[in-house]
Amino acid sequence: MVAVAGGLPIAVDAMGGDRAPAEVVAGAFRAVEELGIPVLLVGEPEYLAGLGNRPGVDFEAASEAVAMDEDPGKAVRQKRDSSLVRCAVAVREGRASAMVSAGNTGAAMASAVLRMGRLPGVLRPAIATPIPVPGSTPTVLIDAGANVDCSPAMLVQFAQMGSALAVERFGIEEPRVGLLSIGEEATKGNALVKEAHSLLAAGTAGPQVCFIGNVEGRDVMSDRVDVVVTDGYTGNVVLKTLEGGVKAVVGGVLGALTSTEEAKEAAKTAMPALMPLAEALDPDTTGGAVLLGVNGVCVISHGSSGAKAIVNAIRVAHHAVSEGLVARVEAVIGAQPAPGAAEHPKR
Repeated sequence: MVAVAGGLPIAVDAMGGDRAPAEVVAGAFRAVEELGIPVLLVGEPEYLAGLGNRPGVDFEAASEAVAMDEDPGKAVRQKRDSSLVRCAVAVREGRASAMVSAGNTGAAMASAVLRMGRLPGVLRPAIATPIPVPGSTPTVLIDAGANVDCSPAMLVQFAQMGSALAVERFGIEEPRVGLLSIGEEATKGNALVKEAHSLLAAGTAGPQVCFIGNVEGRDVMSDRVDVVVTDGYTGNVVLKTLEGGVKAVVGGVLGALTSTEEAKEAAKTAMPALMPLAEALDPDTTGGAVLLGVNGVCVISHGSSGAKAIVNAIRVAHHAVSEGLVARVEAVIGAQPAPGAAEHPKR
């Protein structure tokens, strides 16, 4: 067992996710035991009462839970004693250093924004999701679904925030930032992309953003780019398409390797070589996406997260706190405000 570190715990929404609370709690316990990261489990009192006392684990009762299919804004406003909202409040009040939830994504975002507040100058917080790239560092996709309708200035800020995350999380000294479009040429794309391209190419995002121009969908899972910027509508479609494509390919390969006796024999040799690739493509390995632009660390895990994903989400949250991700994002936004950012003070 790893010794539990001091400092504030990570608030974990015990009731959020398709496999909650059992898998979420199991992941939280593993994070304490394997990583030495203290956690604050927030959930229904009847469930928490049966877990007993464990070193490195604190508990906080919440009388409500937000369902996966609930309206995010309505749920956050009406269920103020939900486990999700109380996680955000724990961060705001300084009782937790970060929050992790595999529950309703929209509600997690709304809770973080309403309870933690936005950083000064941030137009809209955005979800940054790591996309696996076999043999290389993941690509940061931002926005992956927080903002369906975006302005060019918002995309400029996404470039700034995505770059800050790539530096903090993956240690990339000068992340290459690309703007997702339907062609590499500056003239390609819709009006939003063209205007955002003009702003980024003119250096509006500041010297800390290395803009390489337009990139296409095929580049997202390649080592050509480190940060891919897009609006939340397109980003979410890209994310779900890649998830479905990877799942289909992995399923097809596994099916082929078990289709005949000869294939099963060949699989004995092939499977050990394929396992590292399968691990790299497993979404549970990444842990979750980070909501950037709020005054606190918020990690949003996939709704189907199991214990492994929760462990990695807690790892990501702890690393973000340790490396000062929020301060890094605030600094890059403050150093080079996007057009219109002065109209959106911290709140």
